[in-house]
Amino acid sequence: MLAALDCADEANQQVCADFGITGFPTLKVALDLLQYENVAVRRVLSSEEELVEKFGVTAFPSAYLLLRNGSFSRLPVHAEARSFYTYYLRTLSGVTRGSYRLNVTGSAINETRALQPAQADRSKVYVADLESTVHYTLRVEAGRPAVLAGAQLAALKCYVATLAKYFPGRPSVQTFLQSLDGWLRNWTEPELPRSALKEAVKNKEDASPAAVLPTNVTWVGCRGSEPHFRGYPCGLWTIFHLLTVQAAQSGPDQELPLEVLSTMRCYVKHFFGCQECAQHFEAMAAKSMDQVKSRREAVLWLWSHHNEVNARLAGGDTEDPQFPKLQWPPPDMCPQCHREERGVHTWDEEAVLSFLKEHFSPGNVYLDHAVPIPRAGEEAAASARLGTAGLREKEEEERKEEEEEGEKETEKPHREGETGRPGSSELRRPSIVRRNPRLRALGEDIVDLDSFSEQHFKSKALRAAGRHRRLSKRDTVALHHDAGWERLQAPEGREEEEEGGLRRSPWLRVLGLGFSRLDVSLCIALYFLSSMCLLGMYTFFRLRTRARKGRPGF
Repeated sequence: MLAALDCADEANQQVCADFGITGFPTLKVALDLLQYENVAVRRVLSSEEELVEKFGVTAFPSAYLLLRNGSFSRLPVHAEARSFYTYYLRTLSGVTRGSYRLNVTGSAINETRALQPAQADRSKVYVADLESTVHYTLRVEAGRPAVLAGAQLAALKCYVATLAKYFPGRPSVQTFLQSLDGWLRNWTEPELPRSALKEAVKNKEDASPAAVLPTNVTWVGCRGSEPHFRGYPCGLWTIFHLLTVQAAQSGPDQELPLEVLSTMRCYVKHFFGCQECAQHFEAMAAKSMDQVKSRREAVLWLWSHHNEVNARLAGGDTEDPQFPKLQWPPPDMCPQCHREERGVHTWDEEAVLSFLKEHFSPGNVYLDHAVPIPRAGEEAAASARLGTAGLREKEEEERKEEEEEGEKETEKPHREGETGRPGSSELRRPSIVRRNPRLRALGEDIVDLDSFSEQHFKSKALRAAGRHRRLSKRDTVALHHDAGWERLQAPEGREEEEEGGLRRSPWLRVLGLGFSRLDVSLCIALYFLSSMCLLGMYTFFRLRTRARKGRPGF
């Protein structure tokens, strides 16, 4: 009896472990490389005047797309270069590599499509891919051998230590990795049984803080068109790129340049299920990895060898026809990374390095489709970004402090005898900037001009009217909500009014009803100036009249 078992499937983990299967041989299929269906490429020289005139070609080189209906258009590429033409044609709808098709039952296709999330954005890195990969490496691949010892155990310890140091995960995931790293450091036995490791990688939801690594495998950016495409290998490459970039941005460039690369090399050698893939990676590492002298070079080394692997696997049976293995980053993601020198495509490594640091930064890691972790401290992590947990906690503390200060400021006028509407809360000037309450008092001299005229003068008028009613009628009816806001600010206003012993007299309160002190002062000043102007004009004409009367013959 002959049977086949997919040991890469987590559901078959126990059976493969029982039979001691630690790697998977693969089958090769001879395909016609670099042959694409539904597209044909033809070269035309500038000497072909008839075709040049027919298509209106004015620049060389250039590429035109001719459709079956006879319409044509020039290819919209960032640079007139062969690599840009090739990439654009490969991304056209219906253009696929080779003529092979894998036989998959209709039910399997429908089930896969039902479980697939929405189309991912290629410019983003998804935490769902990262956490799914870490889960698979620790609980599936590292848990395959019955006993870990020697180089295998050392490789696992290095891998977990690197994750705990550089992985920009959610707080509970970082706690999980740090807890596992500490546990492995304290493991002094020469052998680590599978049962002990299985117990160590379990989630601890009830711990404080919680140590949780989601057990669900959800592929978003690494999702393939079929379940056997992309997925874990794509996630592992993403993890490795992320770790090299984080290491390059976390310490001196010349310090431990091979820290992440050596960890990757050991992990792939001892745990990666595809034995042929592990052998190819080991050959690449043995050839040139020791030449890396800085963390910057480590980032570029991994990028260039990832492209080398893509070129080797392009057109193979592991390639997803919907996601062909191209040289990365493609021109539409990083046009400045590509150059053409004498018709030959080259890379601008400085531009590539800048792109990699930006693409694999924590700020570009998104929580879309990530498995929610039901912890109180993590449900507030709705900013859809990593690396912001500390900021969110700080904002929560500031919000609580603002509420406490608001309650204190609301209670203060009542203690001083002010009457206000029950339940009225402190109203602050509109602002899009969230300020620390300790600095709010110092920043009150910065006036929001959009609301100054509407709230400031209006509320002062209402406050003066309220004082007048209290003096004349002893009215105890609550003021308008805007007046209530100004009443909460009354202690500060009274200090300004009473400064220097100046107090308003009753007649000034009556005359100034509905006006501020500034309005009254301006009125008095203008009245005085107009009076002086009239007096001057009267004096001028009076003297002029007398002078004319004193002339002879007038």
